[in-house]
Amino acid sequence: MEPLASHAVTEAVSRGRRHAEPAPQGRGEFQRDRDRIIHSTAFRRLEYKTQVFINHEGDLFRTRLTHSLEVAQLSRSMARMLRLNEDLAEAVALAHDLGHTPFGHAGQEVLDGCMKDYGGFEHNLQSLRIVDTLEERYAAFDGLNLMHETREGILKHCSPANARLLGELGRRFTENVRPSLEAQIVNLADEIAYNNHDVDDGLRSELITLEQLDAVTIFAQCRREAETQWPGLEGRRLIHETVRRMINAMVLDLVANTRANTASTGIETLDDVHRAPALAAYSADMSPKLHELKIFLRDNLYRHEQVLHTIGKARCIVADLFEVYMTDTGQLPPRHQVRAAAGKPRAIADYIAGMTDRYAEKEHRRLCGGGEFY
Repeated sequence: MEPLASHAVTEAVSRGRRHAEPAPQGRGEFQRDRDRIIHSTAFRRLEYKTQVFINHEGDLFRTRLTHSLEVAQLSRSMARMLRLNEDLAEAVALAHDLGHTPFGHAGQEVLDGCMKDYGGFEHNLQSLRIVDTLEERYAAFDGLNLMHETREGILKHCSPANARLLGELGRRFTENVRPSLEAQIVNLADEIAYNNHDVDDGLRSELITLEQLDAVTIFAQCRREAETQWPGLEGRRLIHETVRRMINAMVLDLVANTRANTASTGIETLDDVHRAPALAAYSADMSPKLHELKIFLRDNLYRHEQVLHTIGKARCIVADLFEVYMTDTGQLPPRHQVRAAAGKPRAIADYIAGMTDRYAEKEHRRLCGGGEFY
């Protein structure tokens, strides 16, 4: 195995943990982070949290859990190609969606609206809050006590107001400092994963068609490649062969362009990465193709009438639950009632954000009445 690049994150240059601990045995510090994330309660809940399709709509559609696993696989692969810290990249990838609400982005938007007078709600900040505070697994500290660089990678977006409250961790959002290259790679691996699996899930659901996707340059190119190599290929095999070629094209382009950016900028150390412009980026040829794909998915899948209908119901559930708990905190579980005594809106947001789709729906039926949500 090749040695890590001089600008990769290592334990030697890490800023460590907020609470000192004995070094792990038989594994590295970032492997320990990965393991703690996998064993966390928040990670298990991702199995029943929406990616695009609500959990009940089919066993084969992606969830937040399967999405996170796909991001982790892509992140490790690209980190290896770039001689970066694979364990750090994997840990960040597995944790990046821990703070997502039930019902995907729709749930997040509603909860942010409910919290507008109480500091708002940001799912990346919530992911950090989970690993720093909300997980209750260790006697010596709250949260998971992850390494600084893992926490830095999890917090890929943050408002300036909230960033100022985070001290050193939030400095890059107020002073235009870049995170590690590992974190930058994970951010784009997230994009590669959801763009491609949303194509796959969209076709499986029949909300979009192969004929529609032929208007998207990168899909049409990769489909032609698959059909040229395998004449007569059709159905799910054609879709899989096309999507895997799309993923491969995006990954190889990103790795090659990131490697070129790193070389041309003269990056030698981790500090150089922090001070440089964003290094992980697609080429000038790939970027417009990805933009075209995103626009297609937005207009034809995310705004499809069937998806919007389900989202509308999901919005009502989150808003209703917040209102009920704000009116009567006695409806919260006992330990959340204790937290609400110290700060009611944030404790309620923490509780709702931690719900799975089906638990939120069950609570809504219990508290608000009515029949089946679906």
